[in-house]
Amino acid sequence: MAAERTGGRVTRRRVHTRARLLDAAFEVFAAKGFGRVSIEEVCEAAGYSRGAFYSNFDSLDELFFALYRQRADLIAQQVADALAGEGPDLDVPASVDRVTGVLLLDLDWLLVKTDFLVHAARDPAVAQSLLEHRARLRGAIADRLARARGHTALPAVLGDADAAAHAVVAVYDGVTTQLLLDKDVDGARAWLKQLLTALLTDGSGNQE
Repeated sequence: MAAERTGGRVTRRRVHTRARLLDAAFEVFAAKGFGRVSIEEVCEAAGYSRGAFYSNFDSLDELFFALYRQRADLIAQQVADALAGEGPDLDVPASVDRVTGVLLLDLDWLLVKTDFLVHAARDPAVAQSLLEHRARLRGAIADRLARARGHTALPAVLGDADAAAHAVVAVYDGVTTQLLLDKDVDGARAWLKQLLTALLTDGSGNQE
């Protein structure tokens, strides 16, 4: 029993150490950019040694991907929760309101995400992992749109639910790219709402 308690303490300590390393890495990557950050800088920001780093991550690349996965999963869950209403009918304007109201639009995250996209573009293995995680976000959207088909009319030009989900994510990517430049979070949220409503309806908010 004592060994189990000790093991529990070690496990909790390890979880805490990993979380602190991820938080510190996020701050350092956002400030300096991936490729300009060393393991020593992450350890210093977290208040840990290199030994603590290597007990949790094999490399800076692995930490970077863990950080990306953490935030990407959060966004996918936000979208899934916002679209998880009961019943087959989809009130597009109301759903867009819910999604854009809760969606993470954090400038530091967008800087880190952009670094990761550039990194992935040069590394096929990383790119594949990134594509898999982006597919989860699209899947949350496509699942809700698919459940609405036959009950809620969507513009025919969008094709099937998967194609519509691709279009939604493309709008998000475009709006967040602009946000990186103008830093206007409120404007980005309003613009995202307007574009998604236009995309998924006839442009006026009507679904007929």
